[in-house]
Amino acid sequence: MTEMVTPGAKQAMAADSATGARAGVGSFLSRYPDACLGFLGVLFIVAGSYGLSDVPRNNPTLANLGLEPMTYGHGKTLSGMAFWTGVALMVIAWVRIGRDHQRMSVRATMVTIGAWTAPLMVAIPTFSRDVYAYLGQATVLMEGFDPYTDGPAHHPGPIVDSMAQIWAPTTSPYSPGFMLLLRGIVGITGDNVFAGVFLIRVALLPGLLLTMWAVPRIAEHFGASRRLGLWLVLLNPMLLLHLVAGPHLELLMMGFLAAGVALALRGQHVAGLLTLGLALSVKITAGIAIPFIMWIWLDHLRKRREADPHYSGEPITWRDRIGIFFATGAIPVAVFGAFTAILGLGIGWTNGLSYASRIINPFTIPIFIGHIITYVAAPWTALNLQPVLEVTRAIGSAALALILVYLWWRSRRNERDAMAGMAWAMLALLLLEPSTLPWYYTWVACLAVAFVLPMWVRQVVVGISTFYLIVFQPDDSILFYKPVETLLAIALATLAAVSLRRPDPLRLRNFGSLLRHG
Repeated sequence: MTEMVTPGAKQAMAADSATGARAGVGSFLSRYPDACLGFLGVLFIVAGSYGLSDVPRNNPTLANLGLEPMTYGHGKTLSGMAFWTGVALMVIAWVRIGRDHQRMSVRATMVTIGAWTAPLMVAIPTFSRDVYAYLGQATVLMEGFDPYTDGPAHHPGPIVDSMAQIWAPTTSPYSPGFMLLLRGIVGITGDNVFAGVFLIRVALLPGLLLTMWAVPRIAEHFGASRRLGLWLVLLNPMLLLHLVAGPHLELLMMGFLAAGVALALRGQHVAGLLTLGLALSVKITAGIAIPFIMWIWLDHLRKRREADPHYSGEPITWRDRIGIFFATGAIPVAVFGAFTAILGLGIGWTNGLSYASRIINPFTIPIFIGHIITYVAAPWTALNLQPVLEVTRAIGSAALALILVYLWWRSRRNERDAMAGMAWAMLALLLLEPSTLPWYYTWVACLAVAFVLPMWVRQVVVGISTFYLIVFQPDDSILFYKPVETLLAIALATLAAVSLRRPDPLRLRNFGSLLRHG
């Protein structure tokens, strides 16, 4: 017989449920106050982004919502205060979690990542206007142009007005898989910039979920900390804000890259290479990791045969090596080729790769050396930076090619060496390519989780991340060439790095005690 539930009982059940939910939230708040502090920081950042970040041009949405006063005057000032307060709270929370990472379980860390990510889905694009360029290139494709030969300027409108104008006439450097994804999004949103940005964030979210799945497995496979891996990659305010609030395609590429490597480490080599083919189809940079999978595959085959008492032949033959060599290359290339065939525009994406040289900041070795040369020569001659960069970048590219080959060959002994070589190769690419940007550090971060990083390395990560958060501004400008602001950023980055090892390095608690007790 079915038991009847009275209205009073229903109300009691609902009350108990609400009480349980409040108790759960309260329990999380008391156990993980730093996670909640970071969440509060994210809310401040999202609120501040509506006045401080680069709002879409010629779009009435903010005016219709009554939020337009946030973009000028006192509203903009308050937005700036909210934004930078939020950044400070996120960095403080991140540092405190990293200092005592054992306190937070892997599950709680993942919940924190989700909580910090969710509000960023509705932020104004922050630190970069690349997302508007994504929409512009997709619109050109949808309108029947070839984005690999025609820039977004071929279709004027609010999207082109919103993007950085230096990219309006340039062609797309993005792989065919990502262009197909963008075309589908613009097919839904049209010229609605806000809707387009939101759907791009939704489309990139699988990258976050894949990274959350893969990073703990990569770390655990090599005996590293799963919590520290997630802390390094996904709780990092610099990476999370750029990838989600940006947003940037590196989020999706990172997910496929980390998942592909994790699958290969588990012995699912074909599945791993297929997934890396998806990463390659999002951004060609992922191809740097693929050759190292060959050594992982060979190492697994060697260990399996050595453990088999019935196998009496050589652990690895030249036939094995040649077969795995070709499979390692052919599988991801086949995936990339399939997307290329579906898009039907050939390899035109190579045309857009050269436009990366338009980005000039001193965060790669070739550009940094170019700046030093022009500064040192200034008392005697006025050297134009561009010709100098042509030389330093050419030398950097040649050095990069040699280093990549060396790292690949040096990594042939076992899977640990292969993983290390992969991470070093991505770092070499970051430091020696023609230009780099903060969110590019995802390429190496999601691989470095395989290793037990010493404290000083983690401090360097905190310092660099904090520095980039300050010098790259939410409105897509850069403060690096302003001495006072740069020195302030260095001081705050140093403070954050020192704080990872030593709580309260400025001894503010002593100052507070002095104020209370005299």
